[in-house]
Amino acid sequence: MADTGEDDGTRTGNRVDIDGDATGPVIAGNYNVVVDAQHGSTVTVLMDGQRPRPRRRDRIRLLPRRQGTPLGRDADLAAIAAALHAGESVQLWGPPGVGKSALLRYAARTLDAGGDGVVFLDAARREPEDLAQDIFEACHSTGGYAPSRGELPQLMEGVEATVYVDNADYTAEQLRTVMDAAPDALFVFAGREEVLRGTDGRAHRVEGITRDAAAELLTRELGGPGDPGLVTALWEAAAGTPLLLLRAAAVARLDPAAGLPRPGAVRELLHPLFDRLDEPSLRALHLLGTFRDAELDPEHIGALSGTPDAAALCAGLAGLGLAEETELGYRVADGVVAALRERQGLRPYALERLCGYFADWAARPETPAAQVAGHARALEVLAELAEQSGRADLAVRVVRAASPALARSLRFGVWGRLLDQGLPAAQRAGDRQAEAYFTHERGVRAVLTGNRVLAAVLLAEAGILWRQLGDTQGADAAANAQQYVPQEPGAGAGSPDAGSPDGPGEVNAPEGGGSDIGSSSTDPTPLQDPTAGTVPGTPAPEPALTPETGASMPTDPGPTAPDMPTVPSDPGASGMPVDPSPGAGSLAPPPGAADLGSAVVTGGGSTAGASAAGMSAAVATALKVFAVIAALVIAAVAVQQNRDTSESSSPTPVSGSTTMDAGQGGGPTSDAEPTGLAGVWLNSDGGSVEFFEAGAGRYRTRGKDVCGNMTTSEFSGEGNTYSATAPVYDMAGGSCGEVLGRVRTTITLSEDGDSASGTREMTSTVREGVTCYGCTPFTLTRPS
Repeated sequence: MADTGEDDGTRTGNRVDIDGDATGPVIAGNYNVVVDAQHGSTVTVLMDGQRPRPRRRDRIRLLPRRQGTPLGRDADLAAIAAALHAGESVQLWGPPGVGKSALLRYAARTLDAGGDGVVFLDAARREPEDLAQDIFEACHSTGGYAPSRGELPQLMEGVEATVYVDNADYTAEQLRTVMDAAPDALFVFAGREEVLRGTDGRAHRVEGITRDAAAELLTRELGGPGDPGLVTALWEAAAGTPLLLLRAAAVARLDPAAGLPRPGAVRELLHPLFDRLDEPSLRALHLLGTFRDAELDPEHIGALSGTPDAAALCAGLAGLGLAEETELGYRVADGVVAALRERQGLRPYALERLCGYFADWAARPETPAAQVAGHARALEVLAELAEQSGRADLAVRVVRAASPALARSLRFGVWGRLLDQGLPAAQRAGDRQAEAYFTHERGVRAVLTGNRVLAAVLLAEAGILWRQLGDTQGADAAANAQQYVPQEPGAGAGSPDAGSPDGPGEVNAPEGGGSDIGSSSTDPTPLQDPTAGTVPGTPAPEPALTPETGASMPTDPGPTAPDMPTVPSDPGASGMPVDPSPGAGSLAPPPGAADLGSAVVTGGGSTAGASAAGMSAAVATALKVFAVIAALVIAAVAVQQNRDTSESSSPTPVSGSTTMDAGQGGGPTSDAEPTGLAGVWLNSDGGSVEFFEAGAGRYRTRGKDVCGNMTTSEFSGEGNTYSATAPVYDMAGGSCGEVLGRVRTTITLSEDGDSASGTREMTSTVREGVTCYGCTPFTLTRPS
């Protein structure tokens, strides 16, 4: 049940939880999902009357933590109150450190809520769909239920709450998506850029505080007034930015003999503050910097940094302007990571210890699913650090441990992001079992979010992988889930709520399928050569650092995925170096870790002077692309084709019974024993395909591919080996997008001609970083 945030001043961690048994099934739209951490989740469909009936809460009161009164903000508070009184949503915008979050929290606690109550949420690194689920759960007793995309606005109709959303660095369309989820609510957003305009609401710029407010702030922090001339000079140099003034006071408070810093140094106070920290405080700050813009509960900070009273210590860091207190815990303050990377003598945290700690914590049955979802950004950062350090096995361990809880949390956006990290990591680590699991879970997630094309491909691929591993339970679960792949829009009868999404759906979804929210990493950070310098940009990115372990550091995150907040918490922040070496008693990478396990084209590492933007795009593509091989009616394609014709009484698949056009090989003409590649073949997943002889050493097949097109493929060769090439499409949007390259499929017949083995490999790509997740081996056999 969601914590109502009563006015007792107690912070209870992530306050939005799912109701019911966190280890049992959860319901998304019409789907009942039983999460299985070993063999992949199972899906069933609920009939009318079986779904939960969410009950609206009598009192909606999800308040932020208590804080002091922000100084000099009377005019800003009046502007927010005026907008709400006029029935308009409002966006607070301005640069980091100017005081948007403090203003927003104070407004949520003090302004007349009106209507049905107040909800306060933090959108940092959150997808709009996950934020919409947060709002729904804050307003309803849900019983572990995520409504469908069409049902959510209906359930929220008439809920006249005021929703305050911090760190809402979204596009205008994404803000609109969040507002559409609660059509009768008013919203107050806080973000870095002005994006709310026109009929959506009004934008209000938050600027630095006045000179009198700055003097009051410094007096409060120092315990007495400062020199008026110096105070004025500091206020002017800081442009009234409260964070910079807070740091100036902190320097004087920690070193009274030195007093306030000179005005010209007001923006360069981080190193002097580091010099004045005790060892436990610096160690805790170093840990927060390692996790970049992720927030951590004080419990984890204490356990990993060896600090006995981490909550009090982190509160002290926040008072110095070095950390930011959140609803969950603490994250590093703006600009701190760059300065920490420049500091000498910091011993990197052991990557294996960090990954092992969080993997064990996330996998415990008693760990609440909402707590794992709240730490999803931290888990994501760990997986990125593991990959960058050449420890794909550790990335697999973290994502595998967290995935079941993320599914149960009903935060499908962040679940998708972690799964998209886990799949390529499993392939690089040579962990076929994890590869099957991540492929399966991505398929289940695609079913739940209404992404029918991607669901069909992924579940078919998962079934093949499970069978290759001899895991019949996983294969059966994948086959069962395939029954519930959403129909095309307007498909009519045959599934609950036909013609509308069955699951929560994707936000910003295009017509006919939807974008795969979470199918791209939120922080597609490239690797940069340590000697390559910095990447140009505004604000200036932080310099790369060669860590003591020798691994290169990532630079500015670069372009973000369209379904993610457009501005990270600390642009350019790329965390602290870690020690990737295996610790005592730790697990070494599994056998075959050097084997990629699939066709991955990366074009090599980044070189000095390489374009960071280009590399960022390449890495983003590698994470978001599921390559669909068109025109080859085998493996996943054949499975989809057979599903399309399952109601036919004929056992022969469409591809084998379709009459070929003139000049394309013709249809079957005799019962003679087939030779070469000609004839009907069964693939390893039970699908079938028929080839027709089209000339000497040439064979053709025709059928519908997963893009929905009727296509013809021609295989040519001699002896026992035949091959064909086909395009690879970008599937990130839920349907076939741009062509990203070409794949060659090669089929080699056995000596007796009754079986064949097949391989797929990328032969060309339009850019670096394209990963073909469908390029796995397969087998064909002639029916007996």
